[in-house]
Amino acid sequence: MAIDTVLLAVGPMDTVRAPELAETVLEIAEPLGAKVVIGHAFTEDEYEDIHEDIGFDARADDVDPDEVAAERAPVPELAERFEDAGVDYEIKGALGEVSSKVVDMAVDVDADRMVVGGRRRSPAEKAVLGSVSQEIILSAPCPVTYFRDLDVME
Repeated sequence: MAIDTVLLAVGPMDTVRAPELAETVLEIAEPLGAKVVIGHAFTEDEYEDIHEDIGFDARADDVDPDEVAAERAPVPELAERFEDAGVDYEIKGALGEVSSKVVDMAVDVDADRMVVGGRRRSPAEKAVLGSVSQEIILSAPCPVTYFRDLDVME
């Protein structure tokens, strides 16, 4: 199975590990000449919390999710790293329930591989709060590389 498209699914917690995520994706994409899709899904509540900070004044229903994703950390830093490496990339955003939107994004871009970050949580926390990365892994239409950073805790 050839790897032509790698989806890097990120969220706001990934800002602290953006260099490591970029390096992980480059290890896959660069030697294969694969395109990278930087995907950032966010809920309407998240958008409402950050829309002024990123320079948007429209309601969530009236925004282009791709434009919002392009402004939301860590996407600009990741885009710069892929550009510097000479890797073809694009930015995709999605508004809605994060795990299902990321899986939909993988289908839409015909991803051959996904890279998703996660943080360390106890089994009790996962049971009570759920795990976005776990839902993505279980529903993904392609193999997933899970990047766990033990230092990132909520």
